[in-house]
Amino acid sequence: MPKLATPLNDIKVKNAKPQDKPYKLSDGGGLHLLVNPDGNKYWRLAYRFDTKQKTLALGVYPVVTLKDAREKTLAARKLLDADIDPAKDRDQKRHVANATSVNTFEKIAREWHQRKTESSWQPQTSVQNMRSLERDLFPYIGKLPISTIKTPLMLDVLQQIEKRGALEITRRLASLASAIFKYATVKGLMEYDPIAALKTELKPRVKGHHAAIKVAGLPDLLKAITKNEGRMYPPNRIGLRLMLLTFVRTSELIETPWSEIDLENEQWVIPWQRMKMGKKRLSPRMVDHHPFLPRQGWELLRELHQYTGGSKYLFPNRRDHEKPLSNGMILQALKRMGYGGEMTGHGFRALAKGTLKTLGYPIDRIERQLSHASGEAYGGSYDREDFLDERKEMMQHFADYLEQIERGNVVIGDFTRAA
Repeated sequence: MPKLATPLNDIKVKNAKPQDKPYKLSDGGGLHLLVNPDGNKYWRLAYRFDTKQKTLALGVYPVVTLKDAREKTLAARKLLDADIDPAKDRDQKRHVANATSVNTFEKIAREWHQRKTESSWQPQTSVQNMRSLERDLFPYIGKLPISTIKTPLMLDVLQQIEKRGALEITRRLASLASAIFKYATVKGLMEYDPIAALKTELKPRVKGHHAAIKVAGLPDLLKAITKNEGRMYPPNRIGLRLMLLTFVRTSELIETPWSEIDLENEQWVIPWQRMKMGKKRLSPRMVDHHPFLPRQGWELLRELHQYTGGSKYLFPNRRDHEKPLSNGMILQALKRMGYGGEMTGHGFRALAKGTLKTLGYPIDRIERQLSHASGEAYGGSYDREDFLDERKEMMQHFADYLEQIERGNVVIGDFTRAA
């Protein structure tokens, strides 16, 4: 009958001295302490799996105590009872742990961002989204393994952004993060998207379009512009006036190079590549746009040319004249006038549309001037000459109407277009 090992105790383990050769102190059941000549002590478990004799390392004494070693032995025995090799199980868990530590939120987010940039995003969208991630998410969760990020943490992160009053930014970041988590789920790095459950927990954004005043507010807006013009840089003053007169998008005006402007013949054509619908990766609208400035608009451009005509852009960046001014120029001007949150650069388009409707112009003509109509809707003639004269007449009438309001000669709603 084989001799049973006497279980170890803490004192015996502690007092085990090194010898000339390694030796073992058995605790029974395959668990033993290996004592090396250098004095180091290692816990080992001897076991058989699939008819093979194997050894499992359980740690170094005294970091792993006798009690710890016995608990690890019990866990290993339970795996063996389930026909699982504890050594392979340990290696698999280490692999998962290593992968988890490497696959941080920032790493996966940048990988996802690169794929989207290469497949569908415009350069501007790519830059804006990365800036948002770097500013509002990476500082908080960037270094965390993505698999460890749960719903409560994301709620806390997004609510911190909400506290700034940036509800639209919060929603956009939630959408970006959700797409990243779904990408990680597809890659097998996590089990679910932690953003999905937050839909009802985040504050709702204010519904509607870009902030814009009503047509009835035109007289007060024009008074505010006139009152504040003396405090603005000349290009800023002119830019605000042109936004009012042209209906173009803020970027389409701010990023206009002088090469697109023909002051002598009073022609301004925006190449389709600069238009919103022309920038689409799929089925871009390849139709140039004619903004059609009224007489007052060309007067403003000639004045502007005296200030910035030597630069590449109508509105050059003050630090680098080879770059255009920031789109925020219009917003800042409106804010200083007391219209912060009530009016935006894009709001001038909505204001113009509403005003022209009250003046009796057909919606299709207004939409073409706003560059909203699709090339398919109007065929190849979308911007051909048979549409130009009526739009020119409309733009001049609109500018004259604004001029009459500023002079106090018009009461909103009573000025009608001549037949």
